[in-house]
Amino acid sequence: MILLRKKLLWRIPIALFILLLALFFIASYSKQSAFLEQIRARGEIVVVTRNAPTTYYERHTGQFAGIEYDMVTAFAQYLDAKPRFIVKDTVDEILTGITKNEADFAAAGLTITELRGDQYIFGPTYQQVRPQLVCRRDNKKLPKSIEMLQGLDVLVSANTSYVERLQELQQKYPKLKWRQQADWDTELILEKVWQGKLDCTVTDSNIFDINRRYYPELKSVFPLTEETPLAWVLPKNEEPLRSAMHDWFSEFKENGKMDVLLDRYYGHLDQFDYVDTQRFIKKIKKTLPKYRTWFKQAAKKHKLDWILLAAQSYQESHWNPRAKSPTGVRGMMMLTLPTARQLGVKSRLDAKANIFAGARYLARLRKRLPKQIKEPERTWMALSAYNLGYGHLRDARELTQQLGKNPDQWIDLEATLPLLSQKRHYRDLTHGYARGSEAVYYVSQIRDYRDILAQSQKQKKKK
Repeated sequence: MILLRKKLLWRIPIALFILLLALFFIASYSKQSAFLEQIRARGEIVVVTRNAPTTYYERHTGQFAGIEYDMVTAFAQYLDAKPRFIVKDTVDEILTGITKNEADFAAAGLTITELRGDQYIFGPTYQQVRPQLVCRRDNKKLPKSIEMLQGLDVLVSANTSYVERLQELQQKYPKLKWRQQADWDTELILEKVWQGKLDCTVTDSNIFDINRRYYPELKSVFPLTEETPLAWVLPKNEEPLRSAMHDWFSEFKENGKMDVLLDRYYGHLDQFDYVDTQRFIKKIKKTLPKYRTWFKQAAKKHKLDWILLAAQSYQESHWNPRAKSPTGVRGMMMLTLPTARQLGVKSRLDAKANIFAGARYLARLRKRLPKQIKEPERTWMALSAYNLGYGHLRDARELTQQLGKNPDQWIDLEATLPLLSQKRHYRDLTHGYARGSEAVYYVSQIRDYRDILAQSQKQKKKK
């Protein structure tokens, strides 16, 4: 009897603990459900962000883009609401907006830091970046270590994670000094460094990777710390919203959608050719004006983006109407003789005719693709078919499916295309051997040129 009582006394606290735990989860779920109902009733979720190529921006086509824009839009759909974006100029203004409850959360490429953790809570981590020192590559005082920063004019945007990192380093290097600018964002400071008006600044690796294509003289000198996580930032009292974010993101990541976004915005930035980028920027100014009108007319006629078409032409011929490859393709869009005849081109050296024919051919390839393939994957696949041939693209899609991947996603297809040159894979495919790696590189280069050209057109409008 005494033993039985002891067992009952032991089981009661466990049962009570399980009951309390269940009640806690029920309460948490009820709070989240109430919050979601509130969002649905309101019909919108308000997000504060900043206008930058790594977050949220308007394309030259008038459409909005950016990894934060796409993620927020997907999350809003999960909440059965519409996103409303409030754009601020600096990180300081963004965090102030959260403090004043101007928005439900901030999605602006913000780093998780200890100081921010005292004032806010964070959503799930979606990307890892590394803060690094950035200077002009021709700076005669280019530092090789933190100790060598003395005497250099280092400027960072105020109240950013970079200030916190520098303050941490200052404890080890007391002579380390820098300046802060409250009304300048990181992109503007990078431009000032590129112009030679500042010696150096600090920026995250993702921001540097994108901006060095616009300012090729910029150089990452050395990282300041290890990788740090990016996350959305919420007010302290928004636990139900954070819980909903984690539920959504868990599914979003598991389905591979986060990987698709990272590939969409950063997948083509792995290789950077300083000389090639510098040459391209010069040709935008000197050579493109001769052909811009024809690119615009051809793109409009065939429902294409003229900047993409111009970027493709540069990859094909460097805008040389007399270009010729060892395989015999010629002209601005490097047409084969059979393709040119099929498209009614009398002379492949006729720049206008070549551009219009190339646009027509690309549009035709894009139209042939299965209807379920969405943009921008549809365009990337059409470009790969332009380079490789539609039959080889079909083979690559078939092989992608055989390997258990998604043939409608470029991130999976670009991993499969190089396999077309391996006999164990191509011997069972309809069209056999192909240099699939070249198609991957081809698309990557065009994406890069397109982004640089689009940015140059924005800068041109500002002047």
